[in-house]
Amino acid sequence: MAFGKAQYDFSGRIAVVTGGASGIGAETAQLLRSFGATVVVWDMSVAGSAEGDLQVDVADRAAVARAAQQTTERWGRIDMLVHSAGFTGPTMALDQFDPEVWHRVVDVNLGGTFNVCHAVVPLMRQAGQGRIVNIASLAGKEGTPNASAYSAAKAGVLALTKSLGKELANTGIRVNAIAPAAVRTAILDQMAPAHVQTMIDKSPMQRLGEPSEVAEMVAWLCSGSCSFNTGAVFDLSGGRATY
Repeated sequence: MAFGKAQYDFSGRIAVVTGGASGIGAETAQLLRSFGATVVVWDMSVAGSAEGDLQVDVADRAAVARAAQQTTERWGRIDMLVHSAGFTGPTMALDQFDPEVWHRVVDVNLGGTFNVCHAVVPLMRQAGQGRIVNIASLAGKEGTPNASAYSAAKAGVLALTKSLGKELANTGIRVNAIAPAAVRTAILDQMAPAHVQTMIDKSPMQRLGEPSEVAEMVAWLCSGSCSFNTGAVFDLSGGRATY
């Protein structure tokens, strides 16, 4: 008999999922909706819909601020922020990187994390509660070769999460990060096949993670069951991380 999955009641909750048009973000948005949450997607691929989804480049601080304002004007508040927007960039040696591309990877992955937290935290402070989950990467802990920009940016996301979690520890806001190993999404198409296979070979389970597995962890981190965890990094690596 298979183990059952956890169930949550997010009825009445307003969740923002960045990067929610595809991959981990889309899977997360679907799962949160299945538990009753109203989910607003902020994504560059979303032009706007009846559900209030917004087209947002998370690296654009002004655009993020407008999205936060528009979301709260429509729904009244933001209870949960799942920040999943990001991209890996090309896989190549650091000295071969186009500096503009390198900085764009950092601007989206790390700068975007600052931008969305900067816009949403004051709203959660006012409400006296909230949940923030930043999707980082095991690359931020290990430093993946030929992915210096992505590794550096995700390491920054982990440090930002730890810092913000401590800042807000005495509030009702919980801030945590997930550090997945390679997950089966379109983002892997940006990487060389040999690079992806290397990541699979490092996993004791000898497989990629699935977006649904990330979404399940996000749901717990967004729930009331997550009460004494903040500023923490949760590995999701099929046994690869041992620290």
